[in-house]
Amino acid sequence: MSAGTPRIVGIVLVRNEDVFIERAVRNAAAFCDEWILTDHESRDGTAAVLRRLAAELPSAAFHPLRHASESHALIQKFAGTPSWIFAVDGDEIYDPEGLARLRGRILAGEFDRYWMILGNVLNMTDLAADRQTATGHLSPPCRSMTKLYHFGAISAWDGYTPERLHGGKITFRPGYSNNDRRMLHEEVAWEDSDFRCLHACFLQRSSLDPAQPQTTRQNSMEVFGFTRLQGFWLAIRRFLGFPTASDYKRTRYMRGPAVTVPVGAFFPVHS
Repeated sequence: MSAGTPRIVGIVLVRNEDVFIERAVRNAAAFCDEWILTDHESRDGTAAVLRRLAAELPSAAFHPLRHASESHALIQKFAGTPSWIFAVDGDEIYDPEGLARLRGRILAGEFDRYWMILGNVLNMTDLAADRQTATGHLSPPCRSMTKLYHFGAISAWDGYTPERLHGGKITFRPGYSNNDRRMLHEEVAWEDSDFRCLHACFLQRSSLDPAQPQTTRQNSMEVFGFTRLQGFWLAIRRFLGFPTASDYKRTRYMRGPAVTVPVGAFFPVHS
């Protein structure tokens, strides 16, 4: 592995996410040494929020994108360096105190031998009006969708990447492979986790979205797998304002019993 102090780089790629995006970035702000804030042609207030955050946060830059694939080019340079890439979506709200502890563990070298770290997740189906409790499905048994990658474990991530950290060809450095994953969500319970996320995939994420329970969007891997005809009809539905329900998310993020947990730590009143 490359010598040097580990550096954590946050990258946001969003489109029409003005409900939670500010909270998502602020909660993770201190965890990262640098922020790359990208917006893919949002029509709501998302871009304005990101521009304001980029001006406010140290070592942050805003990038408007015409194509989501442009986001991966912004992080390719970190391959082979002692960097961790932390991808945050507009529907992912992390526990800031937990991230502070996780940062210390990363900088101390606890995860140097791993390629990826996966954390605990609550896939929310309801968030109380006072934001003190939330109901949803935990990971496990749901899959974890957190995205924290050790770029010191690879020498390149090239090829076609429809968005950052998706697709393409990864070239691992000697001693590393795609199987080198630390499954923190399988080691500790939700309430004891340093790396835990509220996933708002079933809630309203944009002021443009219909305000109805369990509003879902197509997952990126569903969209990229569409035929041209399917993509055309999806674009028409979006243009007309019809919701595009996601079977991908329901089958992966609604496993196990629904639970209600306290989430006040995710919505600190002082920030």
